[in-house]
This record gives sequence, structure tokens and C-alpha cells, in this order.
Amino acid sequence: MIRDVICLENVSVRYRVPQENYTTFKEYIIRLAQRKVQHHDFWALHEISLSIRQGEVFGLVGRNGAGKSTLLKLVARVLRPTTGRVRVAGRVAPLLEIGAGFHPDLTGRENIYLNAAILGLTRAEVDALFPEIVEFSELGDFIEAPLRTYSSGMTARLGFSVATATCPDILIVDEILGVGDEAFQRKCYERINQFQRQGTTILFVSHDSRAVESMCTRAAWLDRGRLMGIGSASEVIARYQESQFTPHPVI
Repeated sequence: MIRDVICLENVSVRYRVPQENYTTFKEYIIRLAQRKVQHHDFWALHEISLSIRQGEVFGLVGRNGAGKSTLLKLVARVLRPTTGRVRVAGRVAPLLEIGAGFHPDLTGRENIYLNAAILGLTRAEVDALFPEIVEFSELGDFIEAPLRTYSSGMTARLGFSVATATCPDILIVDEILGVGDEAFQRKCYERINQFQRQGTTILFVSHDSRAVESMCTRAAWLDRGRLMGIGSASEVIARYQESQFTPHPVI
């Protein structure tokens, strides 16, 4: 029986942003202690409600600042909503940004063990998976080099290889497949398709509308934190692209 594994019910997220710019953290703390820091509220998401089914490849589209990354952080359980309810069933493997969870001074090998531990794998599990992770990443001898010597593409390859070393219940992919050469991107898409066949739910974010339309069964369009549309990927992409030629109203 297919069930909903991600469910957002009237979810809103508010950030408190200082009205002044502070050049140092020390200056901010001093002004905060003096009660001279004034904030304004910024709502990154406004009453979002949506459900994603088990095994579905679901796309998120929208301009920069639309709230996509905030929504992904809610699903990844690294952020709590200000209001509303988020329900997520299963183990989540998030690829939210390049190098998230990595340390630049550690080697690729050491970062594999660090990142895998964050994802909930034991050392014994990582020992068994290590050769496959290195092989998939195509890093070769660079695996013993510090991460600070890696290019952004190499870091992305390592992050993807670790996060997908085991089949997760939910895989979150945020633009990371746009980094790296075309051959490695094909490998990533093949692995994502393999996970889908095994029942993994995939939440996919990309500015490449063609990729969203070809990979996703359904999609949602966010704009300024609001849900503008949800439905088949082709329909949502068409509406979103049409909106790109319509000036935003001033709010």
C-alpha cells in the first residue's frame, strides 16, 4: 500500500533578522546585551501544505529565495517550523549543499567516516561500504588528500557517493547534480533511478526545468515562501516558466 512519507500541514517558518548590519559578532553581542538590537520578521514559508507519496520523485521549482531550501531543511529535520506540523517517515539522506557536514582539514577518507556517522551509519558499516564509495566517487588517490584541495565538483562527488552508499527511505537532492562532469551526472541519475525502483522517495530541486520535468512525476512551485501550484511536473513547469515573463508585483 502506497502511503504518504512526507506531509506538511499549514507550515510557516519565520526568521528574525537584525535591522542593522554588524561588522563583527562581538559588536552584535554587545548591542544585544544593551538591548539595542532591533529585528524584523522574515517569513520564509507561508502556510505550506503538501504530501509526498512513498516512491515518488517530487520536484520543487522557484526562483532564488522562494523558500525551497527552507522546505528541504524541514524535511531533513535540521529545522523546525514556526507554526504548523511536519511529518517525515523513514531515514533521510540529505544533499542540501556542497560539502555540508565535511571538514576542509580532514582527508577524503576521514570525511567519509565523519559524514557517514552524521547520516547514522556505524563504523563497521562504513568499513564495508568504503571501497564502493571511493570507486563511485572516482577520486582515486585524492581520497587521502585534505578536502581543502578538492574542487567543488570533487567535493560534490564525494558527498553524493557517501549519502547514496546505502538506499535511504528519502533522498533530498538540492542542485548538487549541477556540479561535475556530464559522465558523473549520468551515474548520479542512474543511481537515483535505481533507488526509485527500490521504493525510495526523492525530493529533487533544480533550476534545470528539463531535468525536473523528465525525472519527476509531480512538482510544486514556490514563490516568496508561498505555494503557487502543485500537480504534474509538466503542468507546474509550464506555469512556472510562464511566470518568468511576468513582473513581480511590489509587496
